[in-house]
Amino acid sequence: MGNWDWQVLLHDTGGGETYLHWMMSAWGWTCSVAVLSLIVALVVGSIIGILRTTPNPWFVGFGNAWTEFFRNIPLLVQIFIWYHVIPSIFLSLRAVPSFVLVVLALGFFTSSRISEQVRAGINALPKGQRYAGLAMGLTLPQTYRYVLLPMAYRIIIPPLTSESMNIFKNTSVAFAVSIAELTMFALQASEETSRFEEIFIPVTFLYFISAFAINRIAASIEKRVRVPGMLGGAK
Repeated sequence: MGNWDWQVLLHDTGGGETYLHWMMSAWGWTCSVAVLSLIVALVVGSIIGILRTTPNPWFVGFGNAWTEFFRNIPLLVQIFIWYHVIPSIFLSLRAVPSFVLVVLALGFFTSSRISEQVRAGINALPKGQRYAGLAMGLTLPQTYRYVLLPMAYRIIIPPLTSESMNIFKNTSVAFAVSIAELTMFALQASEETSRFEEIFIPVTFLYFISAFAINRIAASIEKRVRVPGMLGGAK
């Protein structure tokens, strides 16, 4: 430890900025990829999860196929497919920034996991709630919107928290297609400076505090929206 040189983060990269500035910029890219991918995952995963609980067998089949396809292919392979294969088939996508393609790949990959959680959350509710909503004159979409989903989301906050943390950590694979996120910074900066400990320790800390912040925010939300008397709520 006596040979560690923490001043390395203040050294100039040769491009007019310090390694510290580069690292914080990479953290910003990591957060951007994570947040946008999470939005895609929540929207798409919720839709797929809902389809898998409808009475329509075609919707159920499509939802099951989507879930099994995206969760059974490694994330890194999906990113390479989005980056190399799909643009070669749909030429218009060649103009799309790699940042957007990574967000879609990571978002769709995570949506398959969230769809499973949404499906489980809806199926965990008493069937009488669905029937009660329909009996009150609500359409099936209205029953999902006003009766089933508000309760289901409260049930699945803990697994959604885990997925939110995982999606942040999974952004590390974006370095494979030259997204300037934290892992890419760590690899390049450590090679340039030959100071691996001084580079990887702060990067690890940034990953930790980001995931921990997500955990605390989700825990606060869970506490506020918990249903009394249900799944550990106050009776």
